[in-house]
Amino acid sequence: MSNFVQSLRLWFAPERIREEGDTPDYRFSLANERTFLAWLRTALALIGGGFAVDQFLPDLRWGWRIGLALALLAAGVLSSLRAVNHWVRCERAMRRGQDLPVSRFPTVLSLAVAFVALAMVVVVLFGWEG
Repeated sequence: MSNFVQSLRLWFAPERIREEGDTPDYRFSLANERTFLAWLRTALALIGGGFAVDQFLPDLRWGWRIGLALALLAAGVLSSLRAVNHWVRCERAMRRGQDLPVSRFPTVLSLAVAFVALAMVVVVLFGWEG
């Protein structure tokens, strides 16, 4: 079975992680959980930002408004999925005594947020109506 499918199953049955390796120091598991919650807070902020752009900028040209809102909403969805995936991968790595997994996702998310922010700068500088 592929690693991804195995990890996906653990999203819905996290107690199965205990079947792997040794129990790590609880402080590390709790830190992993705090990181998970930080990713969820980020996801909620991005989703809130997407709704704010859509609802509170009615004078913004439709294409800009929908594009920016959807970009923020998509980033929020991806961040929430990334949160649980990262939690499972880190917990498994700690139990197995392996290095923690690395990811390009923080870079991708940062670039997406920067792109949306730059688009908003353009909108502010050149007017709401495009």
